[in-house]
Amino acid sequence: MSTKTDKIDRLAELTVKQSDGGGGRSLWVEAFNRLKRSPMAITGAIVIVIFVILAILGPFIAPYSPVAMNWGDEVSPARNVFIGPRAGNWLGLDAMGRDEFSRLLIGARQSLMVGVVATGIGFVIGAFIGGISGAAMSLGGKVGRRIDAVVMRVIDIMLALPSLLLALSVAAVIGQSLQTVMIAVGTVQIPIFARLLRGSMLAQANSDYVLASRALGVKRHRIVLSHVLPNSLGPVIVQATLSLATAIIDAAALSYLGLGNPDMSAPEWGVMLAQAQDYFGQAMQLAVYPALAIIVTALGFTLFGEALRESLDPKLRK
Repeated sequence: MSTKTDKIDRLAELTVKQSDGGGGRSLWVEAFNRLKRSPMAITGAIVIVIFVILAILGPFIAPYSPVAMNWGDEVSPARNVFIGPRAGNWLGLDAMGRDEFSRLLIGARQSLMVGVVATGIGFVIGAFIGGISGAAMSLGGKVGRRIDAVVMRVIDIMLALPSLLLALSVAAVIGQSLQTVMIAVGTVQIPIFARLLRGSMLAQANSDYVLASRALGVKRHRIVLSHVLPNSLGPVIVQATLSLATAIIDAAALSYLGLGNPDMSAPEWGVMLAQAQDYFGQAMQLAVYPALAIIVTALGFTLFGEALRESLDPKLRK
């Protein structure tokens, strides 16, 4: 004998399938099939996989130590003597005689770590705040509307500040460190995830299966926690992919401004850019390598995130 919960589950599943075009497969399965046919998604996935592999294996495959000045006597910025790509050093040497290729490889791990941790901070805290606000509005009542109003006004204040300015303010308060960069960049992501999850939950709250379950007499809090919230996480997961690109760029910007790792000898793409600017006229490649690494990596996450968003959004599907 079927129960009210079983009926809600079937209604929720039917609604998801209908939003996907009426097929018998789930929304995520259909989205995956579209991703496999999307050149943009394939390109982004290839870039992401290469970046992750290099970040993980970088310390093991780097030919030299990223901080060892093994060729310090061969370079002399004062006399405009720089070493470009050669057999022993594929990308040449930096201004202090360190292997540029090794520093670029090791820097990938730090960029990945900062991007993932910062996005995780923004996702967890933002989803928690947005979930509370969305649940309060979905449950209805004066108390729910007041909770939503207070929470959203705080989020609006955070959104009113430019992202980099907000990150700089947080970093300046906490102090210079790698953890500071993670917290600062994660703080910038919080209002984005909160707003997105709240809006998605409000849209789900008006779905047919929610109206039907209310007609069956199911309590609202059960509907919100068991069905509205899980079905609202899709856009938030997509945003997490896109936010990784932004997190990597913001982290590099903070490191470039001197708010990252206090150890300037540690390889990090933003620090490498900052150190290369003094020699841009004599050795432009020292700035080109880390800049290209940042651009290509961010582009990979952006392409994959946009393709995933299109595959999940009925209005954007091809």
